[in-house]
Amino acid sequence: MNVRIPTPAALAVAALLAGCAGASSPGAPPSAAQPAAAQHLEAVRAAARWVPAPGTTYQIQYDGTYTTSVPADVYDVDMFDAPVRYIEKLHAMGRKVVCYISVGTWENWRPDAGKFPKSVLGKPDGGWPGERWLDVRQTQILEPIMTARLQECKKKGFDGVDPDNIDGYENKTSFNITASQQLTYDTWVAQEAHALGLTADQKNDNDQVAQLSQVFDYAVTEQCFTQGWCDRFAVYTARHALVQDVEYGTPPATFSGKVCPDVATYGENAILKHLSLNAWIVTCPATSAR
Repeated sequence: MNVRIPTPAALAVAALLAGCAGASSPGAPPSAAQPAAAQHLEAVRAAARWVPAPGTTYQIQYDGTYTTSVPADVYDVDMFDAPVRYIEKLHAMGRKVVCYISVGTWENWRPDAGKFPKSVLGKPDGGWPGERWLDVRQTQILEPIMTARLQECKKKGFDGVDPDNIDGYENKTSFNITASQQLTYDTWVAQEAHALGLTADQKNDNDQVAQLSQVFDYAVTEQCFTQGWCDRFAVYTARHALVQDVEYGTPPATFSGKVCPDVATYGENAILKHLSLNAWIVTCPATSAR
């Protein structure tokens, strides 16, 4: 159930853009026309960008097995590890493919790990060995690295990006990151993805969903039912965009009987996964696949 903004809307926006360009006559100050033109240009780009609708089925699989047996519309897989032939196979099956990258943490096993200077590396990220929080205030250092990652995502043929760890300001990073500084960085991530024609999802950060929902295309949450904040993301489903909740460690019977009906009241989806994010999945209604 993947959906694009209807072509007539795209044509209408293009017409507005053309009209705006025509308004830049010799008698009109260019500075007055440029902001409107920029807004119209972004609208044209959005019209051509794939955005998953509520009800789109979703599979997250990071463990490197790369099976295709789960009947999901979207596969969310690791950008660095997934081979191009796997992405092409999923496309041939009619699936969309989203690349996972961490934009808020350093991972010592990544091929570009040496590009991060020590000045941007903070405290370890919880129980994940080899992973440390990044100082997202240092945008001059981080933006070129993340741009290269997004470009590789595009080059490999992905349709979108799943940028993880966009909530460092809420964690013990060793940096004094403010909500405003985090918002600036997260907004840049979404805009940079869009500039490459990639859709981008908001990954958690429920405290800033009002602002981030204005720049991201859809949302992926983790444990929103368990932690009690699924309702905050209904702003996405209200505009016919997907909210995909991922729950961990819940008994399948509880997932089917409690989680699924609860998230459905907000028009959201839910899946149950192992924390290792292998191919195993339970969906709503309770069906499982490996």
